[in-house]
Amino acid sequence: MLSAADLPNDIEALKAMLLMRDERIIGLEAQVNTGAAEIEHLKLMIAKLRRMQFGRKSEKLDLQIEQLELQLEDLQADEAEAAREMPAADQAPRKKSVRKPLPEHLPRDEKVYLPASDACPSCGGGLRHLGEDVAEQLEYVPASFRVIRHMRPKLACTCCDTIVQAPAPSRPIERGIAGPGLLAHILVAKFADHLPLYRQSVIYARDGLDLDRALLAGWVGAASALLRPLVDAIRNHVLAATKLHADDTPIPVLAPGNGKTKTARLWTYVRDDRPSGDTTPAAVWLAYSPDRKGVHPQTHLATFEGVLQADAYAGFNALYEGGAIHEAACWAHARRKFYDLHAARPSALTAEALRRIGELYAIEAAIRGRPPDERRLVRQERAKPLIDDLETWLRASLDKLSRKSDTSAAIMYALNLWPALCRYCDDGAIEIDNSAAERALRGVAIGRRNYLFAGADTGGERAAAIYSLIGTAKLNGVDPEAWLGHVLARIADHPVNRVDEFLPWRCAGQLIPA
Repeated sequence: MLSAADLPNDIEALKAMLLMRDERIIGLEAQVNTGAAEIEHLKLMIAKLRRMQFGRKSEKLDLQIEQLELQLEDLQADEAEAAREMPAADQAPRKKSVRKPLPEHLPRDEKVYLPASDACPSCGGGLRHLGEDVAEQLEYVPASFRVIRHMRPKLACTCCDTIVQAPAPSRPIERGIAGPGLLAHILVAKFADHLPLYRQSVIYARDGLDLDRALLAGWVGAASALLRPLVDAIRNHVLAATKLHADDTPIPVLAPGNGKTKTARLWTYVRDDRPSGDTTPAAVWLAYSPDRKGVHPQTHLATFEGVLQADAYAGFNALYEGGAIHEAACWAHARRKFYDLHAARPSALTAEALRRIGELYAIEAAIRGRPPDERRLVRQERAKPLIDDLETWLRASLDKLSRKSDTSAAIMYALNLWPALCRYCDDGAIEIDNSAAERALRGVAIGRRNYLFAGADTGGERAAAIYSLIGTAKLNGVDPEAWLGHVLARIADHPVNRVDEFLPWRCAGQLIPA
């Protein structure tokens, strides 16, 4: 900021400075206005993409949203930088946003700023307390490591040779230096925050800790083995349901011997009946397989009876043959066929198909969380006539198209699944789509981009186990790191037949925030 002493006395020089300043202000205003317009445009695009995000199979939409979010961040940073450089008098008035209060549970450090003198600067009289102005500022204190020293004094009897000493407390890893909180942090950083162990090793080195990747990998393996009974408990809870969501996703795995990767699969099975008003805790169980053969889901669901909501993967078909498992198809998959065509070559037919399916989703939005009987009644009255009319329209449209066209393929996909697509209208507990399973796999997709591949089949099995734990914690609104730290501190000494006591919804009240 220039002071009067910095300004030249020459009038022409002053005029030149004012013109330069005005030009700079005009340029900054144009930059801010352009940036604001682009920000609003990006916000609209992101909102639109998020509305389209339900029930997808590929990761292209996620990637597009991430790219737009990054572009939005840069534009907002540019806007703030330009506003900071512009003189305060020339800045346009900004709309004040309502600031949310800082959470009450955060610790407060108070700093008191007293006047320089305890006497009145005007008359020299004494000062008394009148009140105070309080302004809060959010600060970040970097996470820190600490060493816990377990000391066990030895006591000797004064009358005999007996020595008394408290037993050593158990550790999650026998003779290991890693505490339960550190193990939980490493697991969550790898499988929830998608930080591979070699990156974690570099981060820890900045704190002066030499924790190489091999050591961290050993800890992950030992902790996974300790948590295996809890994963089994989650699997039992999931498979005890009468309705499941199922899906799978590829995971590259390093093939032994040749250095190449093979495509394995992670299968997800989700129990979540909250949209139909059920209070049973939600949970997700993931299983690993080295390939995508149908025998794997058939093995996973060998004891399951009820409704299975999934895509049209042929490997599930054998499950429906005995009658114990009933197929419920996914309207999001049927919609996606038309959406992909509409995005590439918009037509009146694809637009009409999307509109009609959108009407079904509008009905679902209105009854989400209602009891099954109420949902079934509304679907029978409002959705069923729309579906019947949609079937008639699809069959009539198909007669006018070449059977080799992409549009015909989209229509045939839906018609071939029609009884399974209609099943949700007859059962209020069934959802309109399989989004619950696809949401459970999103973290896997992000991690896959960071890891590139798993090192072996055992690594895939371990990933499935930890993803099951973290996914179940998130479904129940429980902090995965705090929960895993709580479990790892106790599970080694806990009876295995009572491991259900560690399920996240049963011990949430005992957790200390990580």
